[in-house]
Amino acid sequence: MESAPKDRDLTRNVALVCFASGLVGISFGAITVGAGLPIWLPMLLSVLVFAGAAQFLFVGIIAAGGSPIAAVLAGVVVNARHIPFGMAVGPSIGTSWPRRIIGSHLMIDEAVAFALAEKDAGRRRKAYWACGVGLFFTWNVGVLAGAFGGTAIEDTDTLGLDAAFPAVLLALVLPALRDRHTRNAALAGSVVAVAAASFAPAGLPILLSLAGVLLVVRPRRSKPATA
Repeated sequence: MESAPKDRDLTRNVALVCFASGLVGISFGAITVGAGLPIWLPMLLSVLVFAGAAQFLFVGIIAAGGSPIAAVLAGVVVNARHIPFGMAVGPSIGTSWPRRIIGSHLMIDEAVAFALAEKDAGRRRKAYWACGVGLFFTWNVGVLAGAFGGTAIEDTDTLGLDAAFPAVLLALVLPALRDRHTRNAALAGSVVAVAAASFAPAGLPILLSLAGVLLVVRPRRSKPATA
């Protein structure tokens, strides 16, 4: 009986996240097509990549005239966080190879967050799969609707959809900026990107901004031992 309220809360929270994901998916599909890219590209990315930040970054670089190689590398770097994610939620995915493959594909920030919020192993597994499957469905439906809707809109900028790229990326980054070291790294990377934008081809400033990560990974000086 005690698990019933928790199940209802989980269902409600997952449903809200899925609804928001669908709306962002609509923006992604519409903007991609509105930028002159083929209608199949946002749908293919959403099925095979299924990573909102990487997809927005990839399309943003390509739409700005950047190289596909730079766009892919930027997406890979953004998704590098999935390595520690996998270590954290590995037991929640399962042990069989089919579950591992499918579960790894569904590994996104929201699914990991919902899973880690649960203490019980069974509920953690339920939260992970419920969120992952739900978001995969709503995201792809949203992208499909946005892609076809974007073909009927001559200028997506009039709807303010052009703001979705920076708005979504900013929303994904803001929670991490609470940490001082991450904030310093982001600031340094921003300075490098803005400076490089004046001479580097599209896409390269984003890769160069990764120099800011050195502020986080550099070894810290050990404090002297006290007597």
